[in-house]
Amino acid sequence: MPKYKQEEITPFIPDETELDALINGAHGRKLATYLQALKETFGDPSEVLRIEWIDMSEKESTIKSNHPVKGHSPRTLQVSNKLIAMINCLPRTSPRIFQVKYSSIYCCFNKLRKRLADLHQNPRLLSIELRTFRHWGGTQIAFLTNGNVLMVKKLLGHKSIVNSMKYIGMIQFKDDQYETTTATTVEEILKLGQAGWLKYDEAAVSGITFHCYRKPKRYNNYV
Repeated sequence: MPKYKQEEITPFIPDETELDALINGAHGRKLATYLQALKETFGDPSEVLRIEWIDMSEKESTIKSNHPVKGHSPRTLQVSNKLIAMINCLPRTSPRIFQVKYSSIYCCFNKLRKRLADLHQNPRLLSIELRTFRHWGGTQIAFLTNGNVLMVKKLLGHKSIVNSMKYIGMIQFKDDQYETTTATTVEEILKLGQAGWLKYDEAAVSGITFHCYRKPKRYNNYV
């Protein structure tokens, strides 16, 4: 039999504001919580639906992905207090947090993006799939770790590093999407590095070396 090999395509990566618009625009509490969980755990849509109440630690603000899909590994991820609070508002009627079928949650999501695309006159929202939250997370991890493919592999739960490599260098920023600053001392350089700033150039003026750093504006809430 002939073998078919699927060609790789570059996934659509939305702005964070577009993902937040979908989360905030959801009328149902369960759908909004599910989308927020997709954004913060970088999980596969089916994985997130399998999360159980015992997988969440409110004290440590973590969620365990103990029910991975094929090709993924279990992992424990740090999440925000906001997501923990949203989950705690859901009824505990079963061992699973999201007691709903994938087909049902996708139907609600499809209606949501159509409604918001028309409301905001933004057709880009129609290109966002449930897996898009995971793709966005992969590009975010790759950028914030300066292309650390092992960190991408770990946080996304990939068993093969080949799947992690596609996120390296995928995201590009325009000049006006950066905040910039400079450092002249070792202490300032270390402080900027710890805060997530990345060095991109340096210049000497009057015998003083200025180290130039920049950081994407849209990631200010994460670094």
